[in-house]
Amino acid sequence: MSNERLERSGSVSAARRREVIDALRRGAVPESGLDLLATGLSRFEEALDAELDTAASGGSVFKAVRGEYGSGKTFFTRWLGERAKRRSFAVAEIQISETETPLHRLETVYRRLTERLTTPGFPPSALRPVVDTWFYTLEEDALAAGVTEEHLAVGVERLLAARLSKVSRHAPSFATALRGYRTALTSGDEGTAAAVMAWLGGQPHVAASARRAVGVRGDLDHFGAFGFLQGLLTVLRDSGHKGLLVVLDEVETLQRIRSDARDKALNALRQLIDEVHSGRFPGLYLLITGTPAFFEGQQGVQRLAPLAQRLATDFTTDPRFDNPRAVQVRLPGFTHASLVDLGITIRDLYADGANAPERIRAVVNDAYVAELASAVGGALGGRVGVAPRLFLKKLVGDVLDRVDQFDDFDPRQHYALTMSAGEMSDIERNAAVDDIDEIELDLP
Repeated sequence: MSNERLERSGSVSAARRREVIDALRRGAVPESGLDLLATGLSRFEEALDAELDTAASGGSVFKAVRGEYGSGKTFFTRWLGERAKRRSFAVAEIQISETETPLHRLETVYRRLTERLTTPGFPPSALRPVVDTWFYTLEEDALAAGVTEEHLAVGVERLLAARLSKVSRHAPSFATALRGYRTALTSGDEGTAAAVMAWLGGQPHVAASARRAVGVRGDLDHFGAFGFLQGLLTVLRDSGHKGLLVVLDEVETLQRIRSDARDKALNALRQLIDEVHSGRFPGLYLLITGTPAFFEGQQGVQRLAPLAQRLATDFTTDPRFDNPRAVQVRLPGFTHASLVDLGITIRDLYADGANAPERIRAVVNDAYVAELASAVGGALGGRVGVAPRLFLKKLVGDVLDRVDQFDDFDPRQHYALTMSAGEMSDIERNAAVDDIDEIELDLP
């Protein structure tokens, strides 16, 4: 085992190991523990950490990640999310779609952001815990400044007004709703407090009575979403979070929507980028992901010249000389060698939690892992780049689990690789050979 693998697997808790292995068994990207699997991403670490530091110090960052289907974009964004959380960032991952989260309606994007908001201490949605922590911080700051308990409410109100003064110029209703939320809480009106919190999260159709009670009206609109995002960043910063990482995933879906909606969405993206670069959102790290076709094709970024100019990056050189600091970076995808390396990493991680780790490593040795990777890649038409999900699912669920549970199980004798259309994604099915219902793995 390499020193890097020893370092990864040597001090992993049982719970963390189990969470990673269980996700891979299901064919899913783990929600955490991705540093254990981060094969080939070390080249990005220094640049990304510097950008997170920029956001943490009050700057703002925009980044685009390109990669073919199966190249690991979702893995990359969640890996970055883990790094961000270790720096006390809040994180929100949003799937862009025409029906659920259309990019040209930023109020919907903001709503999904608050629904998916997570912090190192709270799962989604962390909006209410963040706001509650903020008010607690205001109370502590007021008391530290010499305000007495008797006048604490007044002291908190003064601090709230001061810290939201800039936001109030653009979104006065955000500060008004925060005041109303606190008033409802202190009076014991949980129903109104919950409704106002939903309104602060951009939820539509909040009861009119709750809105009237705190002095706000209507629903959040496209332009109001910018002000609410400013307000959220202020609350996050004052409650101890260094910044906010927002991931807009699968932006390439814009290529498949109506042309009028596509043009609006591309312009909204251009507007977002400009607002980030203007410094309007201190503490924000905005990341989008898409396929090369989205960034280069006429149905994507190239359709809007100003957007294409903002995202232009030179990818004509050898990929090993790509600039990780550029506005757009590309993921190289998996090769057979990197897929095998990942498989061995997972095998070792699994073995460290098994009853007989040496038997796991002996029966599922490096040569077998390489042969299984070749077989899965071959079953997908040789497209190794789309193989990782199924490869790891088969390795964990079909091979390692059986070796761990049955002393006489030998995958070379007792296992034949089977891959059915029902367990594949659309991309995997398109890559697969014609007869995918029964693919035998012939190993010596």
